Amino acid sequence: MEHPSLIQEATIRPLVEAFYERVRSDPLLAPVFGAHVHDWGDHHARLADFWSSIMLTTGRYKGSPLALHLMHADEMTRERFDRWLELWRETSDELLPAPVAAAVQAKAARIAESFQLAIKYRSPGAMPPPRTAGAASTSSTRTYPSV
Repeated sequence: MEHPSLIQEATIRPLVEAFYERVRSDPLLAPVFGAHVHDWGDHHARLADFWSSIMLTTGRYKGSPLALHLMHADEMTRERFDRWLELWRETSDELLPAPVAAAVQAKAARIAESFQLAIKYRSPGAMPPPRTAGAASTSSTRTYPSV
C-alpha cells in the first residue's frame, strides 16, 4: 500500500514547471532566477530529479544545491526565501492532494531553513574572527553567534 503523503513520480515535473512559471513572473523572485537560470528546461529537469530524490529517495539528483545557493547568498534574502515558500505552498496546494502537498511543503520549509542557516554562517562577519598567532586559548570550545 502506498503512503498517502508520498508524491507520485508523474506529478513531480508538472509541479516543478507550474511552480517556476510563478517564480518567473514574481516581481521579487524573477530578477534573481532570471539572472542565473538560462535554460529553464534543464532547470526543470534538475529540480524534478531533486524532488524525486528528496521525496521518493530515487537518488536521481546528483548535485549540490547548497553550493549553488551559497554562490548567490547575497541575493537570497529571508524575504525571498519566504516568497519562494509561499509560491511553493500555493502551487502544491493547487496541484496535489492535501497530504502530499503538506509533505512537500514541510520538506521545502526544512530545506529553506537549512539553506538560510548555511548562508548566514558563511557570511563574512557571521563567524568569530580568526585567532591571531600566539593568542592563548582558555577553552577548546569555540562559540558561535546564536541563531
